Amino acid sequence: MTSRSPSPKPLAGWRVLVPRGGPWGDSVAADLRAKGASPVVAAMINFAPTADAPALEAALARLADGGFDWVTVTSATTVDVLSAARAVVPPTTRIAAVGETTAAALVAAGYTVDLVPAEDNSARGLLEEWEAATEGVVPLRVLTLRSEIAKPLLTEGLRRIGHRVESVVAYRTVGISVPDTIVAEVRDGLVQAILVTSGSVAEQVQVQLGPIPETTLVAAIGPRTARDAREYGLRVDVIAAERTAASLIEAVAAAARPSAP
Repeated sequence: MTSRSPSPKPLAGWRVLVPRGGPWGDSVAADLRAKGASPVVAAMINFAPTADAPALEAALARLADGGFDWVTVTSATTVDVLSAARAVVPPTTRIAAVGETTAAALVAAGYTVDLVPAEDNSARGLLEEWEAATEGVVPLRVLTLRSEIAKPLLTEGLRRIGHRVESVVAYRTVGISVPDTIVAEVRDGLVQAILVTSGSVAEQVQVQLGPIPETTLVAAIGPRTARDAREYGLRVDVIAAERTAASLIEAVAAAARPSAP
């Protein structure tokens, strides 16, 4: 009886820059190692309190008092803000999450999720499924929580439908300087791939590390992130098929396979 040799790991010998730390970065680093890569975890963005804390506090107080029919949550970071504020969402208020990752964060924090887009995990996808999910009831009182730099696609779309929407900034995104050693490694072509997980990350990659060497693969987590990256002047080589970390890693692995021995 003969045993098969294990298939070569597609990212063996690759150094991959992971631009976020914390539990997400640790999880992605572990998945990269499983495919043979050497992850370089260097957080390039962090999240700071909103510059208008009174507005957020007032909105969350109205939320707790049943002042909204729906609240929309567009990122796991917003869930962190809700948890830190011990925000109460009454049973009369339904929660819409922009995607599965955000929904999972809400459930983990003890909230009940009533709507997640089935097809497109984005603000556009949420808008496309909104009317069917709400049975066409207009107007609804909706609280949209967002980051300071987020484009108001969801807020404007809901207003166009005829809903009464209050949009509140839940947090700010700030850049973090990466160590000079990592800047030098990228410049010298010693990093084979860079993961780009948001427009904010794309901006920091371009500002701190650009221009990226042609030999370094730049991978975006989705079409929207890829568009934002290009607006910042950052080249994008591959785009994940789905807006998940697993899909992003697979996109990098697929790009690496043709050159594997």
